[in-house]
Amino acid sequence: MASYRLALPAAAPEGDRSFWLRDLGAGPATPPFAGEAACDVAIVGGGYTGLWTALRLKEQAPELRVTILEADFCGSGASGRNGGQVHSWFAELDLLTRLVGAEEALALCHATAEAIEELAELQASGTIDMDLRLDGWLWTASARAQEGAWEPAADLCRKAGEADRLRPVGAEEIRRRTGSGASYMGVVEPRAGTVQPAKLALGLRALALSRGVAIHERSPVSEIVSGRPCRLQTPGGTLQAGKVVIASNAWAAALPELSRYLYVVDSQIVATEPVAETLDRLGWTGGESICDAQAHVLYYQRTRGGRVVFGRGSGNVAYGNRFGAAFNRRPDGGADNLRELSRVYPELRGVKIAADWSGPIDCSAAHLPVFGSLTGEPDILFGVGFNGTGIAQTPVAGRILASLVLGQDDRWSRSGLVGLARRQTLPPEPVRTLGARLVRRAIRIRNDLEIENRSPGPLVRWLSSLTPGR
Repeated sequence: MASYRLALPAAAPEGDRSFWLRDLGAGPATPPFAGEAACDVAIVGGGYTGLWTALRLKEQAPELRVTILEADFCGSGASGRNGGQVHSWFAELDLLTRLVGAEEALALCHATAEAIEELAELQASGTIDMDLRLDGWLWTASARAQEGAWEPAADLCRKAGEADRLRPVGAEEIRRRTGSGASYMGVVEPRAGTVQPAKLALGLRALALSRGVAIHERSPVSEIVSGRPCRLQTPGGTLQAGKVVIASNAWAAALPELSRYLYVVDSQIVATEPVAETLDRLGWTGGESICDAQAHVLYYQRTRGGRVVFGRGSGNVAYGNRFGAAFNRRPDGGADNLRELSRVYPELRGVKIAADWSGPIDCSAAHLPVFGSLTGEPDILFGVGFNGTGIAQTPVAGRILASLVLGQDDRWSRSGLVGLARRQTLPPEPVRTLGARLVRRAIRIRNDLEIENRSPGPLVRWLSSLTPGR
């Protein structure tokens, strides 16, 4: 019997929550856990991963008693504050192939493409209104150094007979579809696009409740004690469970074993006031999701309401994977994002910003989500490390975790992502964070130079190449 202490999240105040959540007036819909109870499977975390896992379990074993314990409310973490971009793993086919082999890599890519179709069916049937628009995902270059970043994945797609998954696009098509001349070449994944991520999270919560999943929000888990059964401690009481799934995103990194595989950064996003007339004039009328090929990637979309949601990777690195309220919002109001927004869309220079927010992201050394059980604890499972990409990936994660919970021997439990974490570990502190901050600073310098088609020096090039898993 062992005890595992979990970090208690610092919930963002209303003014620091994402535009997506604030626009819906999102909040808890279920009571906090109280007293003593028992279930077959307890899931720690009510974001996409936890909700999809619960739904997959109910699909396969409707009789299971499944309980989700969520520290704040479902979707209040990364699931409700991301950029709303929906694309498959075909853009990661080269990374997947290197880490899990060609056959498994292609199977995982197809699984995420199937997950997109599942989202489309949920939308079309009226089950979940998530503002899904499958108008394509564009991965582009706006500087010479970014050219061809997609080529390793696109080449493997062509060799696998999947050339249409990442189709080349040129400057004219990019401008026509995005209204911007900043990028001039790239690829498009046609069956991809955007959602309102908080709508998806709250819709999954409602779907899980309708299928008999017990959900308790405002119920942070402070401790898990292994055993038969396991015990989960919350402020209101104790839940006993035959199996436990840790699906708490960045907060899972507080566990010493998972901390060896994960590092936590923040990512910042801004949402403009409605500027539909300007965007219409530029020709940006669709629901495409767009990324560039910087190492600290830009990602953006036009919302149904005519706003631009514009995000950038990078951000602070949490020392020892400890972070608090400072990760919920940066004090600069999104200045870095605004600078890049003005470069990509000069016509929006000076536009009013309706909301800016940030938050912690769990990144794995493998740059892919990782699954397994804690060492010596077959009843305590985890699925973490989504690296900011999860809308089409978490439905697949739910299948993997459900198979592990049910003890099945199938394609999901045998996935190459199961056990991958132990092959991709990070150095101890303080080397990890000091090194990460140095590398990320070098990446920022390199990005800023290369976006102007200038070349960084050899030291910056070397340091910026040391990103884990690449």
